[in-house]
Amino acid sequence: MTRTLFIGLDGCTFTVLNEMTRDLPGIGVTMPFMKSVMEGGARAKLRSTPNPLTPPAWTSIQTGKGPGQHGVFDFIRAEDKGGEVFWTLYDSRDIDSETIWSIASRKKKRIAALNFPLTAPPPGNVDGFIVPGFIPAKHLRRNTYPRELFEQMKQNIAGFDPKELAWDFDNEKQALEVLSPEETEKWVRYHLPREEQWFKIAEYILETEKPDLMAVMFDGTDKIQHQAWQFLDPALVPENPQGWEKSMRDVCLEYFRNLDGYIERLVTLAGPDAQVFFASDHGFTASYEVLRINSLLEDLGYLKWAVNDGSEQALRREASDFANLDWSQTTAYCRTPSSNGIHIRVAEKPGDPGIKPEDYEQFRDKLIQDLFSLKDPDSGEQIIVDVLKREEWFPGPHMKHACDLTLVLRDNGFVSIRDYKPAVVKRPNPAGTHHPDGIFMAYGKGVAAAGEVELRQIVDVTSTLLYSLGVSVPSDLEGEVPQSFFTSEHWSENPVKQGARTRLERSNEAREEMDEEEKKKMIEQLQMLGYME
Repeated sequence: MTRTLFIGLDGCTFTVLNEMTRDLPGIGVTMPFMKSVMEGGARAKLRSTPNPLTPPAWTSIQTGKGPGQHGVFDFIRAEDKGGEVFWTLYDSRDIDSETIWSIASRKKKRIAALNFPLTAPPPGNVDGFIVPGFIPAKHLRRNTYPRELFEQMKQNIAGFDPKELAWDFDNEKQALEVLSPEETEKWVRYHLPREEQWFKIAEYILETEKPDLMAVMFDGTDKIQHQAWQFLDPALVPENPQGWEKSMRDVCLEYFRNLDGYIERLVTLAGPDAQVFFASDHGFTASYEVLRINSLLEDLGYLKWAVNDGSEQALRREASDFANLDWSQTTAYCRTPSSNGIHIRVAEKPGDPGIKPEDYEQFRDKLIQDLFSLKDPDSGEQIIVDVLKREEWFPGPHMKHACDLTLVLRDNGFVSIRDYKPAVVKRPNPAGTHHPDGIFMAYGKGVAAAGEVELRQIVDVTSTLLYSLGVSVPSDLEGEVPQSFFTSEHWSENPVKQGARTRLERSNEAREEMDEEEKKKMIEQLQMLGYME
């Protein structure tokens, strides 16, 4: 029987979850089952990775280690070659730590992992099932593990449609171009059948295979909140919505109502002896302004924009998804909005672009001072409230791949990298953005009805799931098992067992890469959510 059920809820936050589990006037309780889970279990705010972003955060949940150890920092991996910056999308081969799927398999537990980022291509050393998330539909079959699972799902799941599992590229591109209220509502609505597809796969595997660890991630929470936060945050929801505002509110409630039903069905299938855990990669909040960070860095004298000479190459670069800079005169810049960070260019040898290596500390201290000097002209408040040095926040063998400085804005918003003035501008309407505190909840056999307990760290999720499976927790994981989640009887009868360090085995199997058109479509998805421009 399934011993541990893990339900990932991308971007889920107690701000919304508390609203969906209380009795709303004229609406009632949108998520009655989750209400019973919250009342009968334990919950805590979950502190995300220093930059609370999907790829590094979910990778930390899958590895029990921080980005400095596992090596994933953003949606893209870039390499500065002095005269140019080259990039590619991260995938599972970039994770430089063993994942929980492999750890559990080594300890003779069967797993299922559905819709988690960076699980393609799937590892070959897993006992169980993987259906990866965040890949184009045409790559789903070859990246499903084992290979025969795809055909089994196609034959046995009513309405199975791999195109719905992936994002609708054409629809999302239209959402970028047409921002009418009607199209925004359609964009939110088309995530409903996609979430149902992932639920049906989870239901099928849970019914037919009963893996020891059953894990599925629902990501509509994140996508809907990015575009419709003002219809979910109780501080922003219109008091008596009418017309389009009511339609938007209704479709958002419909999504969470459906999600509640999916969760109840999966918990029921897992059975009364299972322990159930919920976690999100980060939380959500409202962003009210935009910081055009590269524009600010230009004002401060750290970068120069490339001159458009009218050539085809210049036009292509200016229309690209990354800052079009004069690299010979740029010493500090931001690569992507999602990174919320600044890279300092250090010359590898005399004559190369960038600062001298011996000047790094002094240069960085001056840059930090300049960043903190940016203030709201009306209130005098700092717009950048914290600047994180990579060696302090991303320790490990991959620290050098982190941004030299990671920015924390006063409204937790993502920066813009575009060449627009002024450097700071108010948003016409509040936008959903990531907050460092997500959710972590436990429910089921041996779980205490403790209500809200102390803040937990994102790396705690991995250790907790392994503990729930009854296996030893590798000694090099960075997280802890929260004792407050469990009854005293369960804790005394099931002490935490520490095991040997993790080990990483890499597959040499060649796999097909995404072509340029597929990468372009993936970037369009990230653009729509505000991670790229």
